Amino acid sequence: MTAGKEVYDAVVVGAGIQGCFTAYHLAKHRKSVLLLEQFFLPHSRGSSHGQSRIIRRAYIEDFYTQMMEECYKLWAQLEQESETQLQRQTGLLILGKKEDPELKTIQVTLSRHGVDHQCLASEELKQRFPNIRLTRGEVGLLDKTGGVLYADKALRVLQEAIRRLGGIVRDGEKVTEIKPGLPVTVKTISRSYQAKSLIITAGPWTNRLLHPLGIQLPLQTLRINVCYWPEKALGSYSVSHAFPCFLSLDSSDAPHHIYGLPSGEYPGLMKISYHHGNNADPEERDCPAAFSDIQDVQILSRFVRDHLPDLEPEPAIMEHCMYTNSPDGNFILDRHPKYNNIIIGAGFSEGQSDIL
Repeated sequence: MTAGKEVYDAVVVGAGIQGCFTAYHLAKHRKSVLLLEQFFLPHSRGSSHGQSRIIRRAYIEDFYTQMMEECYKLWAQLEQESETQLQRQTGLLILGKKEDPELKTIQVTLSRHGVDHQCLASEELKQRFPNIRLTRGEVGLLDKTGGVLYADKALRVLQEAIRRLGGIVRDGEKVTEIKPGLPVTVKTISRSYQAKSLIITAGPWTNRLLHPLGIQLPLQTLRINVCYWPEKALGSYSVSHAFPCFLSLDSSDAPHHIYGLPSGEYPGLMKISYHHGNNADPEERDCPAAFSDIQDVQILSRFVRDHLPDLEPEPAIMEHCMYTNSPDGNFILDRHPKYNNIIIGAGFSEGQSDIL
């Protein structure tokens, strides 16, 4: 059936963090907006679920560091509007060899933009964070503005704000067909909608929606193992003990970064994960682990054993998250080449899924 005769200013497909913020800003600008989500909210099938993410200004790419200045202001504004704390400043500690070009680039970028940071030599690092074991003379770069973003709380606040501003959020409505035109028609499993513009922010499901529209983006969808490691002494790696988020650039057997957040999401457990995963269809995310999944966890176990002596080297909980990456790791934001009123946002995971 057709949902009345209303033509929305915009329909947004996908209620992850990108889709929610898109709908929120449209509603703030007095646009009539409908946000569609295929699963019932909240859910854990995509990339935005879970209690915590890292937020930071420390990036290799200069333009991300510039963008984050505005991002921090937007998060602070949302906190003020909702009267809800959505982030906690813990600092982000980046570990690497002194001569690591990536570490040097990040330090130069932070300095160029006046971001509060501190370089920590090996001895200073040991004194400041005695429960980190340095195995190969690593040094530290502390982005003092970094911290923990409360992801699930942020989604809830945004969805409430969209409704409060007059927007509509409909969950459990999977899109089955998109008919380009003016207006564009979006059919779901239960009804049909029309809008002046369509914004697709569907994460790992993006290409499924784009294929009937004649394009496919070079996106890689990965299943990530999100692991939680028990503290030997409760609270030893917690925010209350001034432990920061961290990002390890250098590991002899890990070609990708390893990152962690202070314990707190689960009492007595610290989230530490590998910033990469294995190719996976989003519809088969919860299939039994492949051998490559086990290898990723083994890499993390060795890292925990070697660098974090006050953690047990076996994870107590392992969850899954989907990444959607572009070939160069940067996000894609553009109009459909044929249909000017269809906008696509995708490939945000390399910088966003657990590291914002």
